[in-house]
Amino acid sequence: MLTVVLAGQAHGQTTSSPATTALACGTLKAESSRTSSTTQWTIGGPSGKTTETGVLRSGPRFECLDGAILVLEFTSSAGHSVFEAYFPDGTNIAYGRQQVDRRGGRVVLPIQAKMRIAAPYRAAFDYHCKLNMPADPIQPAARADCIF
Repeated sequence: MLTVVLAGQAHGQTTSSPATTALACGTLKAESSRTSSTTQWTIGGPSGKTTETGVLRSGPRFECLDGAILVLEFTSSAGHSVFEAYFPDGTNIAYGRQQVDRRGGRVVLPIQAKMRIAAPYRAAFDYHCKLNMPADPIQPAARADCIF
């Protein structure tokens, strides 16, 4: 079987068959496989494994940030795009893809995410202030950390 490196050594995402992908990112590991109608993906780390199955329009796409944070992105068959970040401490955050931007090779999250991310991993992201909701307001002091 031929193994093709898709994302290069820095990201480590490989394809071992047309329907299977895998990525190792520090202590986190991701794997997905596709059948004719569904996709199954597993995220494994220090706190255990999580497996999900869905009918997807695209993805899942895995990415490794700073050698430790595993990012998962996919779009459901209904068109809902999802961004999830898994951290070595066992926590994860998830947003609709419309709330996440990419600028200059960096992932830009809502500023509210910053306090939900453990301090050692916050610098891996930039933050925006465009998601201000009554249930999750942006504190005035936090606005200084926003790039837009």
